[in-house]
Amino acid sequence: MNAVLQTPGLAAIPAPLDTLGRPLRDLRLSVIEACNFRCPYCMPADRVPDDHGLDAASRLSFDEIETLVRGFVRLGVSKLRLTGGEPLLRKRLPELVARLSAIDGLADIALTTNGALLARHAQALRDAGLRRITVSLDALDASVFRAMSGDRGEVAEVLAGIAAAQAAGFAPIKLNCVVERGLNEDQVLPLVEYARAHGHVQRFIEYMDVGTCNGWRRERVVPSAELRDRIHARWPLRPLDPQYRGEVASRYAFVDGGGEVGFVSSVSAPFCGDCHRARVSADGMLYTCLFAGEGQALRPALAGGAEALAECVAGVWSRRGDRYSELRSEAGVSRKKVEMFLVGG
Repeated sequence: MNAVLQTPGLAAIPAPLDTLGRPLRDLRLSVIEACNFRCPYCMPADRVPDDHGLDAASRLSFDEIETLVRGFVRLGVSKLRLTGGEPLLRKRLPELVARLSAIDGLADIALTTNGALLARHAQALRDAGLRRITVSLDALDASVFRAMSGDRGEVAEVLAGIAAAQAAGFAPIKLNCVVERGLNEDQVLPLVEYARAHGHVQRFIEYMDVGTCNGWRRERVVPSAELRDRIHARWPLRPLDPQYRGEVASRYAFVDGGGEVGFVSSVSAPFCGDCHRARVSADGMLYTCLFAGEGQALRPALAGGAEALAECVAGVWSRRGDRYSELRSEAGVSRKKVEMFLVGG
């Protein structure tokens, strides 16, 4: 039976469960579609033009975003992650963070960034109330990094951003690496060594068939178990219990006390059964799965305020039955899917 959430002064709205009994707890909100990188697994340069997402007219305003987040919180969402594109390209982002951090019931606000612009924004984001930062870092070698960023990024700028975030008080910082066979496999151990030395938490993500423009092929997936065994041979590991139900990464501690490493295994070990995430694109489309083919426009409901938005989302979530990763290998599941850069991965 669905729990009923009551906000003072507003009508009660049942906390929705989807058709598989999964609650709505996390929201990943894209604040901009544009990105200054062209990573081949997400936004390949030969498929996405340089000016994509630069038109501000289609984006949700800060007022709309605040109303939207208040509506999601009414349904039980307590964790918010701001994404893109590259979210640091959104002007006045610390102002938005400050507005969102003042919302009662929102316990955690995080940000995922490629880190290239982080050095100039880290302190302002911390002062505004941002609690956690995840940085995408696919290589430490400068030439490999440049190739993995679509010939757009310099690893030195990203490392400077990570250092600035740490100095601003973000700790630990999570570092995400998407591993593609034949491209950056040799960066795995150097990345772990870097994370251990600086007190960061390294995460390795299997190359996924998100969207339709990244040319995904299964043979380029490096299974998490292979990476885990490689790391364990250099720095022995022991498994850690999940911190909460629905945690995406399988976590391991270094036996020598040198922190932890995690693996996100959507291809080799799907975790759909505990997925309680919703995603909203910068133009206000709700997607109930990272691999969704279609979204639900939320702007019409937003015009009615947080309560109307919550009622709309509750209706969509109650019909949700997504479990694409579990069905990936079965016949008939191939389909057009929303691009990663629209919903933040």
